Order: sequence, then structure tokens, then C-alpha cells
Amino acid sequence: RLLAAAESQGALVAAEIRAAGLPWDRGVHEALLAEQLGPRPAPGERPARLQALAERIADVLGSPGLSPDSQPSLLRALQTAGVAVESTRQWDLKHWIDAGGAEREARAALLAPLLEYKALARLWTANGWHWLDQWIGDDGRFHAAYLVGGVVTGRWAAHGGGAMQVPAGVRDAVRADPGWTLTVADASQVEPRILAAMAADEALARAGTTPDLYREVAEQGRAAGTALADRGRAKIALLGAMYGSTTGDSAALMPHLRRLYPRAIGLLERAASVGEGGGQVSTWLGRWSPAPGRKWQESVSDVGTQAAESAARRRRRSQGRFTRNFVVQGTAAEWALCWMGEIRRRLRSAGMRTELVFFVHDEVVLHGPATEAEAVRTVVAESASAAGRLLFGPAPVDFPLTVSSVGSYADAK
Repeated sequence: RLLAAAESQGALVAAEIRAAGLPWDRGVHEALLAEQLGPRPAPGERPARLQALAERIADVLGSPGLSPDSQPSLLRALQTAGVAVESTRQWDLKHWIDAGGAEREARAALLAPLLEYKALARLWTANGWHWLDQWIGDDGRFHAAYLVGGVVTGRWAAHGGGAMQVPAGVRDAVRADPGWTLTVADASQVEPRILAAMAADEALARAGTTPDLYREVAEQGRAAGTALADRGRAKIALLGAMYGSTTGDSAALMPHLRRLYPRAIGLLERAASVGEGGGQVSTWLGRWSPAPGRKWQESVSDVGTQAAESAARRRRRSQGRFTRNFVVQGTAAEWALCWMGEIRRRLRSAGMRTELVFFVHDEVVLHGPATEAEAVRTVVAESASAAGRLLFGPAPVDFPLTVSSVGSYADAK
């Protein structure tokens, strides 16, 4: 019943966010585009900055007339120039640079124009002038169209417009109306806190009462004489546990994590085991993971050859990684629904004019009179705690927020 109520509340919140709209200054957005890309190009042409970079890329790779937008042509040009990559993805390019050793600086210089091109091309296609014409109305608002529960875990999706992210390059265009302010609240390290509460793991829950859970995990790790002796390792280990990483540092640190937090790691490993066996797992409020189809069942049953057996193991492990993360990510989505629902209820009960105008993963943006900002910050923080109590009762896990009231979204911390 609580899941149905939370989903219903989420649908109301999504509809109200779309109706209110995120305030957007078209003039500022156009200035940001001009600063980064150059003047608005004629239809069918690249912006001036992208065109200059395209010509430079062709020059440094020794491939006259190369279009960086043609992935096959670009890959051939890279390989001909001695860039040993199998794709043109940014991750692969950066990996090649980092593997350069003494040549790293030269490799970075060679690919710098291409990496810059990719970043600016993304801005142009995702949030350029066409996006501005299509999504920012005469009212100066971005009316985000959300699909509540659009992901199998219960996370929201969007009906176009890039509603699940406002890139840093255009955030300054999100401006509060005169006399009003934007209150931006970002929940910190939600998923490991959710895991601690779900598993009733007292040690991880103690870490979850601090603003920086990963730092406290490292403190506990040092005290116990484990390899989880610094924040970076603690973060890698916990994220690896929740997302099923089985290689590298994550795998090496898993025994230490299991020693510190047996209940939390046990919950994750049981969820993974169910998935590997073709079963279904549930979030805290009862959202079930989709069952594997007949094709999956048939593929993991085929162990007639060594190759088939290896493929079956890979498929089972992949499904186990999915169910391992499903229970935590799905419950985090339920917490977010309860958080926004409580914000909405408290704003309405207090008769405030401030409204929720944007949501992405674990961050909300509200827009309202500057005179309400202090009260709104309190509402947002108290609602996060209330959402935790609604789901988990008096479990000793906090959900700290970074909250700021600003005139521009770009100034939010």
C-alpha cells in the first residue's frame, strides 16, 4: 500500500513540476552557447568553434576532410595515426592517454582537440539552439516531462528534453525570477545509507549517521585493521559491492568489507544469488524485479560445451549483478518518492508559494519567493529525515543534504 501511495504521490509531483516549469533565461542560454560554440550556425552547418576543431582534428590525425561525426572514418583515422583504440568513445580515448607512460603528455595533446570536440558537440546536440527552440516556451520555463517509474527499479525517466540532467555548461541559464530564489537540495550517498537501513547493519548504520559515510567507513576500517584504510578505498569497495564489481580493487577489498558489515554484504550477496538462479528480488516496499525470460533460461541451461558453460556463467553473473543492485537502487527510488511527497505536503500545509520545479535522481530544485527560502531549506531537510522514518522506522541512519538557496542553478553547491 505504501508503494502505491508513494507512486501516486510521485505522479502528482511530476505533473506539478511540469505545470510549474523550471525558470529558464533564454538570453543567458544563448550567450552561453555563443561563448562556447560561436554564433548560431545556418541550418546544416556546424557552429564556428566546432568547425575549427574539426579542421584541427583532421590536421593532427593527417586525414584531410575527416568528419569527426563519422565514427567509422574517425576510428580509421585514429588507428592510422597510431592511436590504438577499438572505439571512439571518450573512455577508450582517455584510457589510451593514461596508458601512455612517458608519452602521456604527447598523447593528451594529440587527442585534446577531439575530446574538446566531443564535449562541445554534446552541448550543441543536447542543449543547443534547436533544444532551446523546442523546449523553452514563451513563458521562460522548461516544462520537464517525466515518466514516473520509467525504469524497472522505479527510478524516473523522461519524455525527451534531457530532463534527467541539466549540463554544467548551461546551468547558469536556470535563473530565479526577480524577488524569488532557487533552493537546490542534493542528497548525499543515498544508496549505501539505504543499504545500511535495509540490512539493519549496525556498524554501517553508525557510519550512516555521519555527513560523509565513506570517510567513516574508512575510520572503522582502520580501527579494525582492514585494508579499507582511506576514503577512496572505502568508496570503491562499497560501490563495487552494490554494483557487483568482481575485478580490480573492488574484488580485492570485498573480504574486508564483508568482515566489517556482514549483514549488509549478506543482503547483497543473497540478492545476487537469487538473480543468478533466475529468481526475482524485491525492494523494501515490494517492487519486484522482472523475471528473466525463456531465452535467458534456455541459454543458462546450455552447458553442453565448455564455451556454452562459460557463456551461461557470464549470463548468470550479469543477472546477479542486476538483482544485487535492484534492491538498493529501487529502495532509494522509493525514498526519493517519499522525500518529494513530504516536501509537497509540508509546502502546501504551510501555504507557501514555493514549488518543486525539477528533480533528477537524488536532487530537487524548488522555486519560490526569497522570503520563504530559509523555511524551505528547513522543510527540505526535515522531509528527508521524515522519508527515512516512514520507510525504516527509527533506524539510526541519517539522510544529510547539501542545500543552498541561489539565484542561478550554476551557483548551487
